[in-house]
Amino acid sequence: MGKSKKSVQIVILLAIILVGVYAVATVVFGSDEVPKVGQKAADFELLGMDGSVHTMSEYEGKARVINFWGTYCPPCVREMPALQAQWEKWSSQGVEIIGINVGENKMTVENFVAQTGVKFPILMDPKRDAVASFGVGPMPTTFFVSASGKIDHIRIGELDLNTLDKQIEQLVNAK
Repeated sequence: MGKSKKSVQIVILLAIILVGVYAVATVVFGSDEVPKVGQKAADFELLGMDGSVHTMSEYEGKARVINFWGTYCPPCVREMPALQAQWEKWSSQGVEIIGINVGENKMTVENFVAQTGVKFPILMDPKRDAVASFGVGPMPTTFFVSASGKIDHIRIGELDLNTLDKQIEQLVNAK
């Protein structure tokens, strides 16, 4: 009976090790479900600062710049004026800039938006569902999505005004 109990313990230990290896491999190597350049951008359903629920499909036919950010992220805060300037420049040409705030409460985001004068759409991702769908790691992360809905470019890290402008111009010219 002691030998049988030991065998069961070994099987359980091996199962735990296999689950652990799988979990680590998934984190390190990612999942095939994470969208990549050339693939269709993931969908989302997020509450906006305007009180409405927004989805990726409502922006169909428009080039999109989707920026994942947080007020706790200094590079995210620094690039907001550049995103606002580009929204003002490109929105009349069918480019939609969408800020997706990651994990913060509405009051924090409302205060930030009021202080900085951001006018482009800000959506809330409190449970980090969109973060998971897009495979976002470090922030800021920005996805440049063509009017057809395919990811044209992914930028991890802070964007300056010139880089952002060039990337949007490429996106618009790729129509």
